[in-house]
Amino acid sequence: MIRTQSPIFRAPSPAAIRRWFELFGPLRLLLCGLAALVVILIEQLVLTQEKPVFDEAVLVWLAERIPEGLGRVLVVVYQLSGTQFTAMLVMAALIFLLIKRSWNQLIWLAISTSGILLIVDRWLKPQFDRARPLGRLVEVIGRSFPSGHAAGAVVFYFLMYTILSERYPQLRRPLLLGSALWVALIWISTLYCRVHWLTDIVAGAAVGFIWLSICLTSLRFCAGRQSG
Repeated sequence: MIRTQSPIFRAPSPAAIRRWFELFGPLRLLLCGLAALVVILIEQLVLTQEKPVFDEAVLVWLAERIPEGLGRVLVVVYQLSGTQFTAMLVMAALIFLLIKRSWNQLIWLAISTSGILLIVDRWLKPQFDRARPLGRLVEVIGRSFPSGHAAGAVVFYFLMYTILSERYPQLRRPLLLGSALWVALIWISTLYCRVHWLTDIVAGAAVGFIWLSICLTSLRFCAGRQSG
């Protein structure tokens, strides 16, 4: 007896793959290619240096320019952007989408946030094994390159911006501005606390952008298939 393959596990058809790439678009593909090139260049030109002179100069410059009061705020920002607090935000977002019965958005939010952790912490960081800066203001363990803080912030906050702006289009601009400012604060706080080098942040943001692009395209592709 021949069993038919379940649609859930069926390989995508050439037409579906073509449609996915159409949604991805040539501009996004170009930007993702440039982001990947940035990561490769940093790996080739910076990680091979015994001492990251430019990266260290940036951290020293920030420490000298940021007042002590603002520095304390940045330490709090870094702590709020940590794994535990972010996990609470992700859980709250998933519960919100569950209540709204937005199954496609719920699935892709779960995939995007868990996926970026696996990509950065389980795959990329072990490949490079870069040490973190000395003189850190907060306790942190693990490797430095690329920054999981930078990558995770890009993926979670801009994906939530997309989801919320579709539900509340009148809030599109403040949501975008708020997401961008908060992500920028997370990056600055990470540097101020000397948890990452600047090149870690740049590479993490690039990796986050690539993964966010894939997840957003997949979210829209699946939404189109459901409505169709």
